[in-house]
Amino acid sequence: MNFLFAEFKIFKSWKISIPVLLWFLLAFIAGLAEVLHHSFNNYLIFRQVFWHTLAQTNLYSPYPAEYADINHYGPVFSVVIAPFAVLPDWLGVIAWNLVNAAVLLLAIKMLPLSRRNILIILLISLVDMMSAAHNVQFNAMTAAFIILAFVFVERERDIWATFFIVLGFLIKLYPIAAIVFFLFSKHRVRFICYGFMWLAVLFCLPMIFSSPDFIIRSYADWYHALSDKVVENVSSLSHTHMQDICVMGIIRRTLQTTSFNDLYVLVPAVAIFAWPLLRISQYANTAYRLRYLALVLISVVIFSDSAESATYVIAMTGVGIWYVLEQQKTPWVIGVLVFAIFVTSLSTTDLCPPYIKIHIIRAFALKALPCLLVWLLLIKDVAFGKNLPDKI
Repeated sequence: MNFLFAEFKIFKSWKISIPVLLWFLLAFIAGLAEVLHHSFNNYLIFRQVFWHTLAQTNLYSPYPAEYADINHYGPVFSVVIAPFAVLPDWLGVIAWNLVNAAVLLLAIKMLPLSRRNILIILLISLVDMMSAAHNVQFNAMTAAFIILAFVFVERERDIWATFFIVLGFLIKLYPIAAIVFFLFSKHRVRFICYGFMWLAVLFCLPMIFSSPDFIIRSYADWYHALSDKVVENVSSLSHTHMQDICVMGIIRRTLQTTSFNDLYVLVPAVAIFAWPLLRISQYANTAYRLRYLALVLISVVIFSDSAESATYVIAMTGVGIWYVLEQQKTPWVIGVLVFAIFVTSLSTTDLCPPYIKIHIIRAFALKALPCLLVWLLLIKDVAFGKNLPDKI
């Protein structure tokens, strides 16, 4: 993994800038605040995935004496969380937040973009990174895995591209959408072989400190836990419901029905997403490929009924990429960005009046709306846009 250590020269080669300073400061403050308020239930769930795997106790059963809710991450997450699980809780929470922030920063820094544009992306996704950190979530790292998969396809290092896709998929499913980058690979047979290799290796990896029977059973349990979660996510139309913040959630809450079938949105969305991929001649264009990275980052959130406020660091990173790719910063483009910052990012903070936050934004899942608008603009660009300069 020497390439990752080499990339951390960011801390030496970049001058300390306000966005980078804020990035780590806010991640630290968010972790410290949750420690001081002893409000880090998600971290307790994450930590116990390791200890339950070690003890070979069901990863998806409720443990009310240990934490609220249940785990929804795959068994291989026990390996990722292990270095943090052995730390005292206060240190584990802060370290987890800082590592999540650092990995996402590293991934964004590795994109084929100018330093100025990278800093703009950091600023645009800053508030949602902080929201994810306050929830002590895995979402910043999820976004990073998708970006790293793209970066390593760009660098013709498919072994690492497939590593991040498979690892992310076996933890939280979302990064499987990065499989679309296979089309941009110059080594597709190698990509497929590496993908199956990592699937076998990472599937078995937790067996090192557990057992084959337990891990195989845990994957079956994970499937049932996720199935139950889907039913739970769409079962409430209350303005207090924190899940289903997605396009389908907007429809359900506007029409006040829980019987709306997600396929009415998902099938057209997949078709629309895939249609511009027929423009094979555009695969050689960096701006085209970057737009598909932005599309993936936004799609996995706005078309997921598991999406919640803290998930939107993934989507807003995609919005940031969209914005820097727009060569003409017209009033329309700036207006869409401002709309996204206010409705998607700031609407869940204390800067937003409580009534608007709860009874309008959350009640109608409107946090997803600006990202849907950006998604449509990206589709227009990849479907009809002309070649853009590769230097961005």
